[in-house]
Amino acid sequence: MAQRTSRASVGGDEAVLRFPSSLAPDKGATALDLVYQAADVFRGMEKHARETEARAQSLCTNALERLRLAEMRAEAAERAQQELIVTTERRLQDACRALEQAQSCIEAQKHKLTAIELRAEAAEAEARQAEEALALIETAIRKRLLCANPSVESASAHPAWP
Repeated sequence: MAQRTSRASVGGDEAVLRFPSSLAPDKGATALDLVYQAADVFRGMEKHARETEARAQSLCTNALERLRLAEMRAEAAERAQQELIVTTERRLQDACRALEQAQSCIEAQKHKLTAIELRAEAAEAEARQAEEALALIETAIRKRLLCANPSVESASAHPAWP
């Protein structure tokens, strides 16, 4: 290992190898040193791959958790929306029934009002007929009774009589 580090070294970038400036006469040692360097590079690449895989796994796990939470929120929102729709439909049906009852009540009140108006008109007509009859009776009384009795005529001139 000591030879390996003295003959060749890995630079700041693990993927770049630096070769010695002069070729050593011992080609076996150089080849062995290159194998060690390649092994170090592969270990670095494997470590980097494991770290990248771990980060990717962590990102996937986080993304799955966020997706699961988003799905739960979406499902809760859908349930709330369905409940709101059901509640709104129920209230709308209640309002429609109340409107129908109010319209029915208004129609009934209109019919009652019409009946009352007809009765009032009939009562007014009866009252007019009664007044006319009373006027005829009064006229008949004045003509027949007051003319028959002259002393009553003088009483009719009295201001207390109508």
